[in-house]
Amino acid sequence: MNLKGRSLLTLKDFTPEEIEYLIDLAADLKAKKKIGITGTSLKGKNIAMIFEKPSTRTRCAFTVGCVDEGGYPEYLGKNDIQLGHKESIEDTARVLGRMFDGIEYRGFQQETVEKLAQYSGVPVWNGLTDVDHPTQILADFLTLKEQFGKLKGLKLVFVGDGRNNMANSLMIGSSKMGIDFIILAPKELWPDQDLISTCEEYAKASGSKIVISDELTSVEGADAIYTDVWCSMGEEDKAAERIAILKPYQVNDALFALTKKANTIFLHCLPAVKGKEVTEELFERHAEVVFDEAENRMHTIKAVMVATIGNR
Repeated sequence: MNLKGRSLLTLKDFTPEEIEYLIDLAADLKAKKKIGITGTSLKGKNIAMIFEKPSTRTRCAFTVGCVDEGGYPEYLGKNDIQLGHKESIEDTARVLGRMFDGIEYRGFQQETVEKLAQYSGVPVWNGLTDVDHPTQILADFLTLKEQFGKLKGLKLVFVGDGRNNMANSLMIGSSKMGIDFIILAPKELWPDQDLISTCEEYAKASGSKIVISDELTSVEGADAIYTDVWCSMGEEDKAAERIAILKPYQVNDALFALTKKANTIFLHCLPAVKGKEVTEELFERHAEVVFDEAENRMHTIKAVMVATIGNR
């Protein structure tokens, strides 16, 4: 499959076959790295990594993934370049596109990553915006595939803030890949209706279903329960209000018991605020899979770079 020259701004732009290809490529690159084999597909390639928001996994994944394949990553923090301040996004994009082979962006506006892709002339990868987090979903799906051997037909439940970037992205990815997807959240935090309608169309094509619910019993039969922090970066002022409405939706042993399954796994994109969205005991019991998921950020991000700018 040829994804050369493509940007990854949202999984809406990718077919189920293309998403599967990236997950399988990541699994292959992971297996090779485990036995000490790294590649040269990014030899001579330079990537710019723009970070308006701080990051552990995304930054490390792009850096290690790039170096593993022979490329050079350049970190550009919010105080290192003029992006959107003294220089327009369009002009910054045109400068970086002449010096780099690919650009990663992690920040606030989806519009910013779209403009970078439009004006730079090189592949641009979304490392997180306020509405979407596509590279995280690839890591989540690689983890699910490692645990269950498949994606199609699984039941995945996201619990918490149902309109944050993780809920949005998981809904897009799940509906594309034939995963039954449930958002369990208080009504005030349900996702945008337009996005639900879009994903329902994807789900029709893939044979899965989307359910938005505030009933805890909707976790019954879940293969995986997923949560995220109750306050996303930049929303710290809403912490007290969020904690109050989300407390009943904490992922804990009582919620897991409602799945009526013994082998349900727990996923979290990290960082986790243990004692809030998930109890410490439950998190630690599932830590092995959660940190597989964190490691898989690197293998899937490497696959995205190899597929879109690599010499293969």
